[in-house]
Amino acid sequence: MSSVNKKEIEKFSRMASEWWDPKGKFKPLHKFNPIRIKYIKESIIENFKLKNKIKPLNKINILDIGCGGGLLSEPMQRLGANVTGIDASIKNIKVAKLHAQKNKLKINYLCSSPEKLKTKKKYDVILNMEIVEHVDDLNFFLKSSSKLLKKNGLMFVATINKTLKSYVFAIVGAEYILGWLPIGTHEWEKFVKPEELKKILKKNNLFLSKLDGMHFNIVKNQWKISNDLSVNYIAEFIKN
Repeated sequence: MSSVNKKEIEKFSRMASEWWDPKGKFKPLHKFNPIRIKYIKESIIENFKLKNKIKPLNKINILDIGCGGGLLSEPMQRLGANVTGIDASIKNIKVAKLHAQKNKLKINYLCSSPEKLKTKKKYDVILNMEIVEHVDDLNFFLKSSSKLLKKNGLMFVATINKTLKSYVFAIVGAEYILGWLPIGTHEWEKFVKPEELKKILKKNNLFLSKLDGMHFNIVKNQWKISNDLSVNYIAEFIKN
């Protein structure tokens, strides 16, 4: 079995050269990044009771699944974590490796999907950020991801809810009207309701500990955490 959607991989591979261009095709992710870094960092510190002020995520082993060009892997490494980033697109991995080398960052980048990752290692934290809406078999993908997580480890999932509002905002608005994303970036049918996510992960011994909406403030031109789950949301799960 495979969780890799070849059409999705080809789509993102074509844009791979633009990962680190804040005005390019991944501009929304660059806007998105500060709030998700803060959310993940604070949650990890709280759950693992970390005390290091200089490198707050020191010695935490993180697996960034669907890492793309490394937009999250790099800040996690700068915060002190040991980071492995995997992506099914070899072009994405090449971009990520090159950018890390330029910035003298030690990140273990591998071209792989979770089910094909050859390791006996289990991670403290797994990041599934903006990836679950692009995989071929959600159940299989999350099951494979869960196997790589330690007991009492954290999994973060950020994705888009399957609502009428998400179709209007994330597809019609973001792709067709505002042009924030290339047309065809998302398919509404592949969006995931929080209830569905909870149900699948519960079968794999992961239980929801936090669920928050993410809202874009057009006036301030920035993202913030909110109670509105109707479009973008981020969830934290703990493995029992």
